[in-house]
Amino acid sequence: MNNWKKCLVHNTDSILDTLRVIDRAALRIACVVDADGVLCGIVTDGDVRRALLKGMDLGQPISRIANASPVFFRPQEEKAYVIREMRRRSIGTAPLVDETGHMVGLVTLDELLTRPVRDNIVVLMAGGLGTRLRPLTDKMPKPLLKVGNKPILQTILESFLENGFHRFYLSVNYKAEMIEQYFGDGSRFGAEIAYIHEKKRMGTAGALYFLPKVDAPIIVMNGDLLTKLDFGEFLDYHAAQRAAATMAVREYAYQVPYGVIDYSGDHIKRIIEKPTQSFFVAAGIYALSPEAVAHVNEERFFDMPDLFNELITDGAKTTFYPIRDYWMDIGRIDDFHQAQDDYEEMFQHDEKGNDVP
Repeated sequence: MNNWKKCLVHNTDSILDTLRVIDRAALRIACVVDADGVLCGIVTDGDVRRALLKGMDLGQPISRIANASPVFFRPQEEKAYVIREMRRRSIGTAPLVDETGHMVGLVTLDELLTRPVRDNIVVLMAGGLGTRLRPLTDKMPKPLLKVGNKPILQTILESFLENGFHRFYLSVNYKAEMIEQYFGDGSRFGAEIAYIHEKKRMGTAGALYFLPKVDAPIIVMNGDLLTKLDFGEFLDYHAAQRAAATMAVREYAYQVPYGVIDYSGDHIKRIIEKPTQSFFVAAGIYALSPEAVAHVNEERFFDMPDLFNELITDGAKTTFYPIRDYWMDIGRIDDFHQAQDDYEEMFQHDEKGNDVP
């Protein structure tokens, strides 16, 4: 917020002076700094109220009642992380502090949750057979399996809605009627939902052939992922890069269980014991500009790697966006159980933004 300096008080200011600042700034807190602007603590209206009930002299310095170990965030921390932590701690406002301890801003949960309306189309791929999740998917399509208290696809939909998106196409095939019956036209979720019916398996990009002509970037996402990715920031990054296609990626690492030799000719230079290899792998989320969507110009099986390879061959710009926050591909039974364990902490909050006990 731009007017954050209105809530600042010096650590030698009185409780009465601080009460006036809290009242004037209308944020219910004051941030206590020293002469150099280093954050020393915060004071809430509740702190002042409790001091009054104890009969404390309002002329005493505010340092007497300030919380000297407040929750704060760094300016560079991801928005999704800040929102989650503020929800978890039931905090409405928190200071932003740089690496030297100086206060450089203020963040409010209300501002973080205020999202611009985005008219970009979101395509959710929900037609898979869910073979690796059998027998759970014998009678129900994978996107309708419940993680926590709601279907996977509903959590995905609500995450996009929180980011300002409202126009959706669901690509369906296996037990499509169950998905359509559950989501309908989307009106009960505050969304607009249309359906792409895959009469045959079309791959992770082939269903885009059935979209109406698009004149703005779209997001395509697999319907079996749970993530705290900020989809708005992802799309903004794609636009800033002026890319034809942007792939969200996730870091994947594994440890070689043996000693690996580094050699030249027949000479061993060194032995590296059980090294860890790290890669970026596709995370199943893509931003595509209209030129990329236009490449899907015939009805055929077509996967996203095929699309990216065609764009690269044609000289179009493709880029990637690392996901640093929570991401889970629910492809196997073990993943499904892990997502159940993660759900309450990562996704279950009430409409006011507080964690549900």
